Amino acid sequence: MIDLRSDTVTRPTAEMRVAMAAAEVGDDVYLEDPTVNHLQERAAQIFAKEAGLFVPSGSMGNQIAIRLHTSPGQEVITEERGHIYSFEMAAMAVISGVLARPVRAESGILTWEGIKPHIRPKVYYRAQTGLISLENTHNMAGGTVYSPEQIDDICDHAHEAGLPVHLDGARIFNAAVALGTDVARLCRPCDSVMFCLSKGLAAPVGSMLLGSAEFIERARSIRKMLGGGMRQAGILAAAGLIALEKMPGRLSEDHENARLLAGLLSEIPVLDVEPRKVATNIVIVRISRTGMDSGALGGLLKGQGLLVGTVDPQTIRLLTHLDVSRDQIHEAAQTFKHVLENAVMRR
Repeated sequence: MIDLRSDTVTRPTAEMRVAMAAAEVGDDVYLEDPTVNHLQERAAQIFAKEAGLFVPSGSMGNQIAIRLHTSPGQEVITEERGHIYSFEMAAMAVISGVLARPVRAESGILTWEGIKPHIRPKVYYRAQTGLISLENTHNMAGGTVYSPEQIDDICDHAHEAGLPVHLDGARIFNAAVALGTDVARLCRPCDSVMFCLSKGLAAPVGSMLLGSAEFIERARSIRKMLGGGMRQAGILAAAGLIALEKMPGRLSEDHENARLLAGLLSEIPVLDVEPRKVATNIVIVRISRTGMDSGALGGLLKGQGLLVGTVDPQTIRLLTHLDVSRDQIHEAAQTFKHVLENAVMRR
C-alpha cells in the first residue's frame, strides 16, 4: 500500500527503534526520567522558550494550553477549519468551559484585521475573548504557512489588547523549512506553542508543549489531570529526540514530493488541484467533476493499493512523508489516472 492519508502513519526509523530499546528511563510523574527531561530541555532550547513538556498527543497539548490561558465562559478565536475547532471533539468546551469563535480565512491564514472584529467588547453581559489560537501549518487549508511577520503582527496587537496567543504548530518544522527560517523565529512572540513529534518527524508517539517556566509548571498538573502522566516515558522520548534533532532536515523532500504529486494530478482533467498553492507536504484535491464522492473514489483507489484521506464528499487530502518515495508519488498519480479512466468507461 502507498499510504497518503496522513504523515501520522510514518513509522519510527531504525535509529529510533535502537534508541528506544536502549533508553535510560525513570518515573516521569516524579520528574525522574532522564530521557524525557533531556527532550523537554532540548525542545525548549531549539524553540527559545523557557521550558517544555512532553505530552502524549498534540490535542492534549492544545487543550492544556487552552485550559491555562482561559477562564470558563470565555471564547477562543480560531480559523474555522482549525484543528482545535474541527478535530478535537469539542474538548475546549468540555475541559475548559469555553466556546470557539471560528473565523473564516480563505487560505486558513488569519490576519489581525480579520481577528479584530471578533474580539468581544469589554462589557459584563458579553462573553469575553480569552485566547487567540493560530495553526501553522494550517492542515485543512492545504498546509498553508504563516510568515514570521504575520505572526508578529497578530501577537503584537493581541498583547496590546491583553490577549494571549497559542500556536498549534503541529507541523511547525514544515513551515520553517518552507520559509527558510527556524522554528524559534516563527514562535518567538507566541505565549505557548505545541508541536508534534509523531507526524513528519516520524516519532511513534508524542508532542511537546512549550512556554514560560511558570506556564509549563502549571501545565504539568493539567497533563496529570487529563491522564497524561506516562511513567517510564523515556522509551518514547528517545525516539522524540531523534525526531527533533535529525528529521527536520529531510522535510524539504516531502515538500518536493507534494509539489510533484500536485503537478501530476493537475494533468488529470476531472481533478481540480492547484500546484502553485502547495507550500509544504499537503495536497488538496477537489473531485466534484469526477461524478463520485470522496468515499467512493477512496474505495476504488484503495482497491488499487493507494490510501487517501477524505475531507468532505468532494475533497481528498494527500500528505507526503518519510515512508513515501518519489517513485511511489509517480505510482500514486498513475493509480488516480487508471481508476478515473476506468470509472468513466463504466459510466
